Amino acid sequence: MRPSLALRLAAVLAIVAALLPLQAVALRRGWRSAERIPVRFHRLLLRLLGVSVTETGRPPAPGTAVLFLSNHVSWLDIPVLAALLPLSFIAKSEVAGWPLVGLLARLQRCVFVDRSRKVATSEVNAIVARRLGSGDAIVLFPEGTTGDGIRLLPFRSSLVGAARTALLTHAVETIRLQPVALSYRRRHGLPITRREMPQVAWYGDMDLAPHLAAIVRGGPLDVTVAWGEPILLDAATDRKHATAAAEAAVREALAGIRAQGGPVL
Repeated sequence: MRPSLALRLAAVLAIVAALLPLQAVALRRGWRSAERIPVRFHRLLLRLLGVSVTETGRPPAPGTAVLFLSNHVSWLDIPVLAALLPLSFIAKSEVAGWPLVGLLARLQRCVFVDRSRKVATSEVNAIVARRLGSGDAIVLFPEGTTGDGIRLLPFRSSLVGAARTALLTHAVETIRLQPVALSYRRRHGLPITRREMPQVAWYGDMDLAPHLAAIVRGGPLDVTVAWGEPILLDAATDRKHATAAAEAAVREALAGIRAQGGPVL
């Protein structure tokens, strides 16, 4: 018998209350546990939500400077990826102000971008370049927004410029761009259909709280994370070409997942 919605949400809050101060102290003191605590938190969160993750391909070794370029389907993308290895995310500035979520994002060292400001891209590129130069792994959702889980939106290359900035300003010879494909394949062991995808995908003007409750009530969910072959970016690489190559790799990976029995689209 599955625990009730209220019980599982209470468990999530209890875990947050226990780990949040530990993470704050670990970050302030520079402890290595600051990388491990978020991974453990997200693994526990996925277990409580009934989410199982299958990986294909090979992720980078811990401590590798990498900019992941991933499709974006749902708020679930964050715990799914963050449960697999230590990393941070590039997120819209509004997330920083969300109750609890914003605090958790800051404790995971997420980088916030204010798209309403013209200089935001260059400022974020400088921050991400510095992080990449120090060996961090950062996730960028280059579609710029969540999609409906059916179509892949065009990848934008502007924030991929952070990798070029790292090459120019941090004495790094190459930066690893790694495509990542996320596919929410099955619920209760059955393929998710086009009609059912809005129960998983979070996009448009959907409210977060009702969607979270629907995920919790909806039953076991299977997700595939496909790690693509890395694209090595050096001083001679065109960022637009590299971004287009990453988009093509994600598109191909999603098609491969569907061919193996993924969602009926």
